[in-house]
Amino acid sequence: MDIVCFSHLRWDYVWQRPQHLLSRFGRDGRVIFIEEPLPNEDSALSASVERTDPMPGVTVLRPRVPAHYAGWELESTVRGLLGIEWARLRINRPVVWFYTPMALPLALDLRPAATVYDCMDELSAFSEAPPLLPLRERALLDRADLVFTGGPSLFEAKRRRHPRTYCFPSSVDAVHFARARVGQRDPLDQRGIGRPRLGFVGVLDERFDSELVAGMAEASPGWSFVMLGPVAKVRKEDLPASANIHYLGMKRYEELPSYIAGWDVALIPFARNEATRYISPTKVLEYMAAGKPVVSTSIADIVRPYGVQGLARIADTPAAAVAAAREAMTEDVNRRLAAFDRYLAETSWDRTYRRMRDLIDATVQRRALDSAQAN
Repeated sequence: MDIVCFSHLRWDYVWQRPQHLLSRFGRDGRVIFIEEPLPNEDSALSASVERTDPMPGVTVLRPRVPAHYAGWELESTVRGLLGIEWARLRINRPVVWFYTPMALPLALDLRPAATVYDCMDELSAFSEAPPLLPLRERALLDRADLVFTGGPSLFEAKRRRHPRTYCFPSSVDAVHFARARVGQRDPLDQRGIGRPRLGFVGVLDERFDSELVAGMAEASPGWSFVMLGPVAKVRKEDLPASANIHYLGMKRYEELPSYIAGWDVALIPFARNEATRYISPTKVLEYMAAGKPVVSTSIADIVRPYGVQGLARIADTPAAAVAAAREAMTEDVNRRLAAFDRYLAETSWDRTYRRMRDLIDATVQRRALDSAQAN
């Protein structure tokens, strides 16, 4: 099976849902991953396509457009360049997979065996969202054979708009993050940071609750707060600055267990706004697999099921979050790990991949049969 995927996220950015799923599809077929176009750094250069092969079965195409363009502009030019790539790669009736509806015009030359919309976020609610995005999503929903959603909140929002919508919440590679439960050498840039440590891993953007973290740091000057991840769509100078808050930047996925191993509490300090209304963060399960107690704000898809089942503590103010973290640091570790492991036994990215693959295979077969009968 060939999969042609159009994504607003970059393959070499934070390792998350697209990479987890498509790397698994790449084991059994070919994945062509097309990123959002970037402007050429050299203003004299015209449009082009860069190609990399980051792992077996996965090819990444990064369109480059003239320097004064950006994003999904110059659709006809990029579409023409991709048409050359389809011929060179001998793409024929692939499964066309979208993470962003903005790329829909770039796929018009493909004759898909099936069309999948994996809606992992409500992108129209994010800052700097293209004005055309809602219109493009309506068009994509008209074309899609299958719609997958990244959590229950998105499922409720999309299932009324497409008859074949399926909920696939965030999952986890538990074996990878379980390395944090055993002896890990503290990374050099974290080694000198005092304990207790409260950590967060993720993109620092408009979803990050700066006021909450600043308040926690001020209320607990003897605690250290470790922030891992890139800064996007916000100014670094607008992030909370305190002697006990440490920004260590983006880390490779392979490095994360060694960092988390050195934390006493794992945080999900998301603001409650339109950008977080529908999110279903992967990091809850990753923290659980690492064995760390979780303190999160009241994001709907975290409150249910994790908060309700006692797998995460929910707190929306600095005072409540500090109290929850203090309680977490004194709880029975063995009891916590047993509860985590019971839940983790029911989910994995491998299981999610197999369920998605079954739905796609059945859809391809159904469409092929309908086509044969029509002829």
